[in-house]
Formats: sequence, structure tokens, C-alpha cells
Amino acid sequence: MARTKSSKAWIREHVTDPYVKRAQAEGYRSRAAYKLQQIAARDKLFSAGMMVVDLGAAPGGWSQIAAKAVAPGGHVFALDILELPPIAGVSYVRGDFHNDATLAELERLLAGRRVDLVLSDMAPNISGIASADQARGLALAGLALDFALKHLKPQGKFLVKVFQGAGFEDFLQAMRGHFRQVAVRKPEASRSRSSEVYLVGKGVRPG
Repeated sequence: MARTKSSKAWIREHVTDPYVKRAQAEGYRSRAAYKLQQIAARDKLFSAGMMVVDLGAAPGGWSQIAAKAVAPGGHVFALDILELPPIAGVSYVRGDFHNDATLAELERLLAGRRVDLVLSDMAPNISGIASADQARGLALAGLALDFALKHLKPQGKFLVKVFQGAGFEDFLQAMRGHFRQVAVRKPEASRSRSSEVYLVGKGVRPG
């Protein structure tokens, strides 16, 4: 099948991307690792001994950063519908986040323990219909928020990817209703043309 102009442009951008080259040189599985690294440095997300959940973890760049940052004594619990090759310090559940059985398996690993940080870099498969993609992206963010509110410690933190557009402001206000501090971040490693931003919530509000 012949490549479209847009796919050729994406390939050209990808192979010349300095973060792609840096990830390859430094052994990270994706350029997204640097997005987390940059946000974490600014917002002091990690410390040794933390329990972290990484939703939408594949190919594993965020889990790699998190596992190193919480060592020694910490652990990462990762979930994705795609395969995730093993990472030291990471327990992995493969399955659909929408699926109750998948969530039950993740909760089994947590064994009733509250976590310090929930990460979500989940994004829907792009259909090309902007309104539908935006709605599905916010739905995933909403599921991640529900999970975080159920499993975080009172002083816990939540980092979630969202896309600016219809419904973004409503989701931002929902975050502010559930966390004592909320910040909007656009890390340097995020491509400027992308509508993605990251919301950081700290300190779960009671109730």
C-alpha cells in the first residue's frame, strides 16, 4: 500500500526528532519518557519507595522512568492492552482498561494498598473524526480519574494526558474539584503542533 503524504511527513518528522534519537541512545522505549521526566522534575512527582500505577504503559517509556525514580523500595504496576516486555521493578497486567476483569487483576496485585501516584498517558486509537476522538480521549481520562480517586492515598498525585478541545475545561474543573492543587503542563518534549497537555493533581480532596 502506498504511503500518503501525511504518513511520509510523520515518518520524516519521527526519524529526525531529537527526542527519538535521544531515547534510542539512552535506552528508553519511547520519546514519551522525556515528557514524564520533564513534568516530574518540575512537579516533584517521585521519591524513593513510592507505589505507582502506570495506565496505558506500552511501550514502557513512562514505566522505565518511574521504576528508576522510586527505587529503592518502590514499585510500578503497569497496564496496557498491548504487550509490554519486562522492566525491572514493574509488574504488568495486559488487558483493556475498560474491562472489569482487567481492573480486577490490577487491583489483585495492589492487594488493597493505596498508591502514591497514578499516571495515565492513555489515548484512543485515532479515527480521524475530531469530535469522536476528543470524546473518546476524555472518556479515557475520566476512567483514569475514577481509578485514581479510588486508589490514591489522601496525599497522592495524579498525572493524566488530555487533549484541548470540547470538554477540556469541564474536565479541568472536575480535576480541581477532586484535588487540592491542579496544574496544566505542556512539556518541552511534547510536539508543539499536538493539542495534548498534561494535568497534574496533588492531594485528594475528602469526599
